[in-house]
Amino acid sequence: MRLVAAGAAVVTVGAGLGLRAVAAGSTAKYGGDALYTVLLLTLVVLVAPRLTPLRAAGTALAASWAVEFLQLTAVPGELSRHSTVARLVLGSTFNAPDLFWYVVGAAAGGLLHTALGPSGTAGRRPS
Repeated sequence: MRLVAAGAAVVTVGAGLGLRAVAAGSTAKYGGDALYTVLLLTLVVLVAPRLTPLRAAGTALAASWAVEFLQLTAVPGELSRHSTVARLVLGSTFNAPDLFWYVVGAAAGGLLHTALGPSGTAGRRPS
C-alpha cells in the first residue's frame, strides 16, 4: 500500500501542476484545493497504511481545514513572504469556499483509496 500511496502522491502533484498549466481562475484554484487534500491523503496513507480509507480521508480533511483556519492568523502569510515552499504548503489568506473543496478532495481520494485496496479492503485491519 505504501508504494501505491507514494505513486499516487507523485501523480497528484503532477495533476496539480498540469491543472495550473492548462486552467485558470476558479478551475485552477478550487481544483488545486481538492488536489491538496488528495495529496495529504496519500501522505497519510504513506505514513499509516493500515488506516481505513474513511479515517485516512478524515485525517487529510482535518489537516486541510487546520491549515486553512491557520490562515486566519498572520503566521502563514508571514512565512509565505519568505518561502515559496511555505506559500505552497500553508497558503497565505483564508478563503471559506476552500473548506468545501477540501471535502471534495477527501471524498474523491477516499473513494479512490477504497477502490485501489485489495478486494475493496484497502487499509482495513484483519479481523
